[in-house]
Amino acid sequence: MTLLSERPEVKASLKGRWIDDWRPEDREFWDNGGSAIAKRNLIISIFSEHIGFSVWTLWSVLVLFLGPAYGIDPAQKFLLTAVPALVGAGLRIPYTFAVAKFGGRNWTVISASLLLIPSIAAAFLIKPGVSFETLLLLGALAGVGGGNFASSMANINAFYPDRLKGWALGINAGGGNLGVAVAQLVGLVVLATFGADSPGIVAGIYIPFIVIAAVASALWMDNLSQARNEKHGMRDAARETHTWIMSLLYIGTFGSFIGFGFAFGQVLQVQFAEQFNTPIKAAYLTFLGPLLGSLIRPLGGALADRLGGARVTFVNFIAMAIGASIVLVAAQQRSLPLYLVGFISLFILSGLGNGSTYKMIPAIFRQKYAGDEHQSRRISGAVIGIAGAIGAVGGVLVNLAFRQSFLTYKDADAAYIAFIAFYALCVLVTWAVYLRPSARTKIAV
Repeated sequence: MTLLSERPEVKASLKGRWIDDWRPEDREFWDNGGSAIAKRNLIISIFSEHIGFSVWTLWSVLVLFLGPAYGIDPAQKFLLTAVPALVGAGLRIPYTFAVAKFGGRNWTVISASLLLIPSIAAAFLIKPGVSFETLLLLGALAGVGGGNFASSMANINAFYPDRLKGWALGINAGGGNLGVAVAQLVGLVVLATFGADSPGIVAGIYIPFIVIAAVASALWMDNLSQARNEKHGMRDAARETHTWIMSLLYIGTFGSFIGFGFAFGQVLQVQFAEQFNTPIKAAYLTFLGPLLGSLIRPLGGALADRLGGARVTFVNFIAMAIGASIVLVAAQQRSLPLYLVGFISLFILSGLGNGSTYKMIPAIFRQKYAGDEHQSRRISGAVIGIAGAIGAVGGVLVNLAFRQSFLTYKDADAAYIAFIAFYALCVLVTWAVYLRPSARTKIAV
């Protein structure tokens, strides 16, 4: 049986590689070629998504370059990092639809190519004298990188069998999340090499890598025909209560990760101004949290595969509330070492939670639609898109919380208290819906 074939009815309108017969749950099919095809698509997906994340989070780095010559105050900087987070969150729904509309391979080529727009614009337009409105527009353009995650995850979800989804989605997402840390490392290198007067170089460095991602996707990825047959998946998923519960939990994990990734450098500069009075001093530390959080995300998926996603998520949110409490105490005591321990632990825990919550989604619908593999896969794929979009809104809320706290109280304590309260809510919701004895008889995840 040939796995890869042309679809005559599609060929007239969409050129590309199409796989008509895809049965990952069939062990013989998987062992005799399916696994190799899925792995090839996963590798290219990780690279493309990684570049997308880097472009999306460029402004977590670029704001460090906006010194006195730009006339931008701290509140405006938090707004600049909130804008790409908001646009990226909004694009995640249509990007998820795009996989079914155009095919995973075809859309990866398109979405990777779109990254050239914000990168080229930022490379040439960020200079002293540029208006704040122009900077906001450039930040909004960078939001296209945030959509790549949703399409990539929906695509890889279709390639892998349920028994490997936690691992595959964790690896895919973790590789993408690494883009946050790598973008900040690129910023650190530019600061150390060229100084704080060359922000455009940071964006320009990514242009050739964007081209490589687009070309690699065109040459080595595949489209799955079955993805095009998923009618009304989003509409049906929106009617599922679990969709909105999982979206809430993902705000707590991914929203924390991306929000802290955008804000960490600014918070250090504002809250510990004496220790971080130059951009390069802040840049030395900002990459560490996102790096560890990204690397540990696959472990969250693997632990969920072994112990159950709900159990891992429940314990993780308790730990996140403790971590945020440590940050609050450290900020009040002006203890930088304790502050860094607490904040970096939040990055690590948010990475673990990202993996475990995403593992919960297919597990929930596999049990709810037991015996109907197609329906389970169709709904879980759509929920991944919805939860990814809503979870990214958490990144906006984190930055707005910091902005409002500094504007109102001149410190970030109110923001930390809000984070602790939200994590406590997530603990209660996870237990009430998925772990208490009466709930466990309905959905065991």
